[in-house]
Amino acid sequence: MPARVISGTELAAALRAEVAARVAVLPFRPGLAVVLVGDDPASAVYVRNKDRAAQAAGLATETIRLPGTASAEQVLDTVRRLNADPEVDGILVQLPLPPHIEARAVIEAVDPAKDVDGFHPLNAGRLQDGIAALTPCTPRGVMKLLAAAQVPLAGARALVLGRSTIVGKPTAALLLAADATVTVAHSRTRDLAEECRRADVLVAAVGRAELVRGDWIKPGAAVIDVGINRLPDGRLVGDVAFAECVEVADVITKVPGGVGPMTIACLLENTVIAAVARRGGS
Repeated sequence: MPARVISGTELAAALRAEVAARVAVLPFRPGLAVVLVGDDPASAVYVRNKDRAAQAAGLATETIRLPGTASAEQVLDTVRRLNADPEVDGILVQLPLPPHIEARAVIEAVDPAKDVDGFHPLNAGRLQDGIAALTPCTPRGVMKLLAAAQVPLAGARALVLGRSTIVGKPTAALLLAADATVTVAHSRTRDLAEECRRADVLVAAVGRAELVRGDWIKPGAAVIDVGINRLPDGRLVGDVAFAECVEVADVITKVPGGVGPMTIACLLENTVIAAVARRGGS
């Protein structure tokens, strides 16, 4: 029997509605500021989608666009201004940045209390230690998808395929906090297919089109596909060969329409969490 397909589109819509309902009763409008440097087309589309979703949820939004020739100091000055602005509750610096700007320095300049991406080392450290912190949006979305599908995590063998600081490592930390037994695999992992076959829960976030094949999946596993890759024919696919894996897994996400919509919805939720923590309210 084919797997149940978890719709990130539907779950994200429900979460955005929850955020809007919460914002409607707050005595202030949470503010989200996005910094976009350069003219990368994919980043521009993503920022536009974030802006529309934030406005629809009742958030105050501001997008600061800097040219690709902007210096690192100009970007840092922008971040410092937003840190000091009492009307800004969340700051998001759109990645990637131009090659001449060190992303780590910019991320570290963001006030951790306004770090709605959850990338600041202080928030990353809190997450690893199991302390409440602003959580990276995509891993947060992964966990919400698993919860919506009622996937049991306590005691489950979970494999995170990918070790990035943006997705892989924080997802592993969240799974560990949910009492899963977690393995992180990557490009140098020996016998990667066999590691995948052991997993009750597989989160693929390695950025290689359809790397995970149907015979890599444990029958009845939960498969969350974080990857998004454009093929030469223009199609978008994930890191999982969906047509094969859907016949083996118990639950699975598609690309597009899976984790992607959850990332923006979780960003809005993080902004409200940050706003309430800074200003009070409920």
